[in-house]
Amino acid sequence: MNAPMSEFPFPTLMVQGTTSDAGKSTVVAALCRLLRRRGVRVAPFKPQNMALNSAVTSDGGEIGRAQALQAIAAGIAPHTDMNPVLLKPSSDTGAQVIIHGRVRADMHARDYHRYKTVAMGAVLESHARLRAQYEAVIVEGAGSPAEINLRERDIANMGFAEAVDCPVVLVADIDRGGVFAHIVGTLACLSQSERDRIIGFVINRFRGDIKLLEPGLAWLERQTGKPVLAVLPYLHGLYLDAEDAVQSVQSAKPRDGGLRVVVPSYPRMSNHTDFDPLRAHPDVDLRFVRAGEPLPGADLIILPGSKNTRGDLAWLMQQGWPAQIRRHLRYGGKVIGICGGFQMLGRHVDDPDGVEAAAGRSAALGLLDMETVLTRDKRLAQVSGGCVFGPNAAGATVSGYEIHMGVSSGGALAQPAFEIAGRAEGACSQDGQLIGTYLHGLFDNPSACDALLRWAGLHSDTTIDSAALREASLDRIADATEPLLARLLEASSAKQ
Repeated sequence: MNAPMSEFPFPTLMVQGTTSDAGKSTVVAALCRLLRRRGVRVAPFKPQNMALNSAVTSDGGEIGRAQALQAIAAGIAPHTDMNPVLLKPSSDTGAQVIIHGRVRADMHARDYHRYKTVAMGAVLESHARLRAQYEAVIVEGAGSPAEINLRERDIANMGFAEAVDCPVVLVADIDRGGVFAHIVGTLACLSQSERDRIIGFVINRFRGDIKLLEPGLAWLERQTGKPVLAVLPYLHGLYLDAEDAVQSVQSAKPRDGGLRVVVPSYPRMSNHTDFDPLRAHPDVDLRFVRAGEPLPGADLIILPGSKNTRGDLAWLMQQGWPAQIRRHLRYGGKVIGICGGFQMLGRHVDDPDGVEAAAGRSAALGLLDMETVLTRDKRLAQVSGGCVFGPNAAGATVSGYEIHMGVSSGGALAQPAFEIAGRAEGACSQDGQLIGTYLHGLFDNPSACDALLRWAGLHSDTTIDSAALREASLDRIADATEPLLARLLEASSAKQ
């Protein structure tokens, strides 16, 4: 255990990246865990996030999934102030705008660009509240500060850093290649005042002989006049909630008696973190199927959540999934629909007010006797209860969260899949082959995960404990990030 720290010298410290997915989220989570270990009251913060993976907070709002993970690292409950502006894309040019955890509007990209002056007010309010409660706030930027077209009215990167006058650490991913060009090029795109507030660099995801890298590090420090604060290793096998993008590496673990799970990766898939426990299970082969790819043999098909249910339903139709799902069911396969995927299992999805896209009604898969009407009211709730979808579920408990717009009704709901706080939730088909639910995080509870996998046909003695895996991974990244914290403290002491 590290010695307690009397105070952290940076009341607000911002972590920006040369690119998206450079490792900003992970570095912020690691610093939050390290400071927590030393007795510092710390909170994560991301002014603006664009992501389809979100979480429900303790105050009943919605924030990016990465900020919820960072709050866990800090040992505090996720709160809407940790991500005051969340954008959930519903098309290539439009998004749902969430301010302080609540839906404010659906906006075209150009309209939101003008709206950012209003959004900055919400950002500064949240930051001020966190600063009043915590000794340190570790801030995550979004994308890259070098995106010239987004510099005007910026609230996500240097615009925020300038507004609150905080130092910045710049992270670059060496695994992508071109790491020195990324750093030097980013600096070249910044104003002098923005360059001045960068206190150093972090080279992330390094694997190899550090001696071979050292000449490059020396050159970079001479070229920029700024230090390389740390070179962080590439850590394999981490169990951490992804901010948005689906991992490109498929889970290929063929075993005798294992379970083959297939998930359609439709364009507006949301909360794919639902499947992280299945990725981690040694007896589950999980595969995401993208446009134009054939449907592989499967024991279980899971239709995930969606930010544009009717649009993604049309994508499923175009890809020929309805016929393949029916064939899968004829041969005894199982199907689960989660949130938007649940809505797709019914007869129709109706959007009379154009909540997600253009108003209209779409024929759905017709596999459950129900219909869904999309509404402007969004249900946000953390829930827990019991599994009632069959004999394999006896005694199993479930916990998760609901994030959805729409109300489903019909005879299928008379046979629920779960019981939540005394109310029926979801649906289970009469033949026991289909389950539909609005619950995200369905597999996070080990009891529910085991029951669902048994229902799907897996006989395994392995149980996946998501919370324990997440905690172990947070400790691993924190241990690896110790050199960065040490250098930050050294740099601060040298200035005093």
